[in-house]
Amino acid sequence: MLFAEVDGRGPRLVLVHGFTQTRRSWGPVADDLAGDHEVVRVDAPGHGRSATLAVDMVEGADLLGEAGGRATYMGYSMGARLCLHLALIHPDRVAALVLVGGTAGIEDPETRRTRRRDDEALAVELEQVGVPEFVRRWLARPLFAGLDPASAGMEARLENTVDGLATSLRLAGTGAQDPLWTRLGELDMPVLAVVGERDDPFRIRAEAMAAAIGANAEVAVVSGAGHAAHSEKPQQFLAIVRRFLDRTGPPGPGA
Repeated sequence: MLFAEVDGRGPRLVLVHGFTQTRRSWGPVADDLAGDHEVVRVDAPGHGRSATLAVDMVEGADLLGEAGGRATYMGYSMGARLCLHLALIHPDRVAALVLVGGTAGIEDPETRRTRRRDDEALAVELEQVGVPEFVRRWLARPLFAGLDPASAGMEARLENTVDGLATSLRLAGTGAQDPLWTRLGELDMPVLAVVGERDDPFRIRAEAMAAAIGANAEVAVVSGAGHAAHSEKPQQFLAIVRRFLDRTGPPGPGA
């Protein structure tokens, strides 16, 4: 069972963090949304208090659906991939979907194999240097250049373990994931793909995902933000998400 913390009252909203983060990493975004939502912040497999769960994306989606039930699901990066899997495997659990810096995977088999080798190299590096140094190196990547020390949430990331993060890379990294592009048309719930203005590769992916999903999907761009748009520009991000939540309404009855 995934560890989860629940705050607030109202329509249920499940938040799923990115790689090296924990449930605590949503910070002011979760606090704001808990003002009028029942916010369920989960620790993804291999992270936080779910560190001992060694599962792939499909198994992780099953666990996520059990933890969250019928709800709107919002995931960032790795968490977006996990939410996307859930929406395809258990669409009855997902009333609406918010994907922040997400992707449907790597289509080209050779590129996917290369990414899997890269993920394995990262796992070995992590095992050699430990969590604090690995996270420092991870956040030094250009992808996270827009994060200042406060929004990077280092304290929450240090709750993670070497074994948990290494297992996540090996079993649930983008290289280990089967691409989902050909299945995106199956999604019939409202979908919002949020991406930072300066996150060019993921903006392209967001637009491609929305096109593949169809008329029930839209893309929203957070001005001046990079990959971690919700942490870099939380107020602008919240305004975008709240407009979407207001339009889609509460999750309604379900399992």
